[in-house]
Amino acid sequence: MTRLCRVLDVSRSAYYDWLVRDECQRSIRQTELVYKIKQIHVCNRQVYGSPRIHAELIEQGENICVNTVAKLMKLNDIQSKVFKKFVVTTESRHFLPASPNRLKREFSVESPNKKWVSDVTFIATREGWLYLATIMDLFSRRIIGWSMSHRNDAALVVSALDMSVAQRSNFKDVILHSDRGILYASKRYREKLAQYEIISSMSRKGDCWDNAPMESFYHSLKTECVNFENYRTRNHARQSLFEYIELFYNRKRRHSTIGYISPNIFENRMNVH
Repeated sequence: MTRLCRVLDVSRSAYYDWLVRDECQRSIRQTELVYKIKQIHVCNRQVYGSPRIHAELIEQGENICVNTVAKLMKLNDIQSKVFKKFVVTTESRHFLPASPNRLKREFSVESPNKKWVSDVTFIATREGWLYLATIMDLFSRRIIGWSMSHRNDAALVVSALDMSVAQRSNFKDVILHSDRGILYASKRYREKLAQYEIISSMSRKGDCWDNAPMESFYHSLKTECVNFENYRTRNHARQSLFEYIELFYNRKRRHSTIGYISPNIFENRMNVH
């Protein structure tokens, strides 16, 4: 230490003062970062891991790497909510005609209204099941259509389709992919697709990976929202699902596929209509 101080031409006391001051500054900086991380964590339903929190910090002007964020989160016991499994509800045991798989797991797309994916899931409430149908544009990963009902019937998926069409323009010949479930194979749904000049595509039987983006959305919905609720009524569930889809997922939640920004922000930047 004496030799180092001699080389630097400083006194031992000055060197130790510098060490203490530097350590104090690092401590203050770390405290500020942990506070910001906790704020981001709470404001995003406590579902963000280090990559999304890192993206938020960068947007706020912080100069920090994702590994440092992960380290600070681990040291301060800040973690995403625990993930749980969910149940797939497809009923494919029917003799209705099925469309070929035109999507072929090609989930990347260069422009909007070229490839949409859809699916249905169910939500448990004390009143009974609430069924949810959704449609996603693969370009932005935005949920462009959704519908909820106590009935798991063709009207459910047709309503989600009608909403998607109402929100979009220039959607003619878009490929709309689904599973082979009886709702998507129904005459009513197929007639609606023909009316809108939308091309049907269906997964191979029993292959959930053919519709991976939609499965991923439902996984996020269940693990970030539904699994931590105890819905008293279907209306209670409706409100919760609306808030997640429209106020959080579409508007706020950072999506890794589109550069860690929200679907709405991505579409606004790309001038999507």
